[in-house]
Amino acid sequence: MKKIDLYIIRRFLGTFFFTLALIIVIVIIFDISEKIDDFIKHQAPLYEIVFHYYMTFIPFFVNMFSPLFTFIAVVYFTSRMAYNTEIIAILGGGISFRRFMLPYLAASLFIASLSFYLSNFLIPVTNKIKHDFEIHYLKNRYVSSNYNIHVQNKPGEILYVESFNNYDRIGYNFTLEKINKQGLFYKMKADKIVYDTLTGKWTIFNYVIRHIGKNGDVFEKGKKIDTVFNVKPADFSSKLQPIELMNFFELRQFIRDEKIKGSEKVKFYEVAKHKRIAFPFATIILTFIGVSLSSRKLRGGIGLQLAFGIIISFSFIVIMQISTVFATFGNLTPWIAVWIPNFIFAILAAVLIYKAPK
Repeated sequence: MKKIDLYIIRRFLGTFFFTLALIIVIVIIFDISEKIDDFIKHQAPLYEIVFHYYMTFIPFFVNMFSPLFTFIAVVYFTSRMAYNTEIIAILGGGISFRRFMLPYLAASLFIASLSFYLSNFLIPVTNKIKHDFEIHYLKNRYVSSNYNIHVQNKPGEILYVESFNNYDRIGYNFTLEKINKQGLFYKMKADKIVYDTLTGKWTIFNYVIRHIGKNGDVFEKGKKIDTVFNVKPADFSSKLQPIELMNFFELRQFIRDEKIKGSEKVKFYEVAKHKRIAFPFATIILTFIGVSLSSRKLRGGIGLQLAFGIIISFSFIVIMQISTVFATFGNLTPWIAVWIPNFIFAILAAVLIYKAPK
């Protein structure tokens, strides 16, 4: 590694972390002004506010803004190098444009690896800490007010509760129906169903089971029975599962379980899973676009190049949002939807690199 490589990497990472630190400070200031009354009202300790809320806040925003601020950082300091004719001197010294891009690649790989680690391993941990703080000091305990809830346990098995209390994990007027190709062959009705967090089992109270057969129906009654379902208490809520609390491996196992249950929300979870991988790659692609755009000296100066950079950044975000909507509410495959912006901008990066001054 040469001095010029270290120089570019220092400028790249220094500009990236400086701009990121500025936006995080601004966000925290606005958040404090919004939540200061809640902190005082619930008597939140200063230590927990700092370390259980705002310190867990930082990894989330670093990951959220990393592709955008990587791109802006690259455009800003590279355009300054071009404006000061540093790039002309580098290329004139016999260094090819591809060789010139190597330190950019190294720095972007570091940021992409950091983003992958944050989104898949660190942020789920910090989100749990932040979630517990919010429940204790900012939010009331959630009690579901949903009624007439149907959930699929697995293909051919439908669970129903008239109402479900998420805090106590109790469902009332429970029904389990099993269906095969011939139709309904099993039906259980019960007064209530309770989830045990220690054993992971459901306890069913005052149940009546009806076995439906060709030779007539057989009934079975009981006061109490324990059983296991694929369904968990959160499945009886209309809210999506808290996938932001799951790490790389937990999310994949969760999606496999949801597919077994035939959940209608699988596409949402698949999109979230692929975003955790696609976003780090976006950092590398946007870096190459930024270098190609800002490596030449323009009459409009740095401001014009920054304007182009911001337009491209927001174009990337818009395309990402549109494609994920088609995946979650349409027939587009989730991984294709998430990776479409990367494919499009990778082609743009290749064209810009080809046309960049050598």
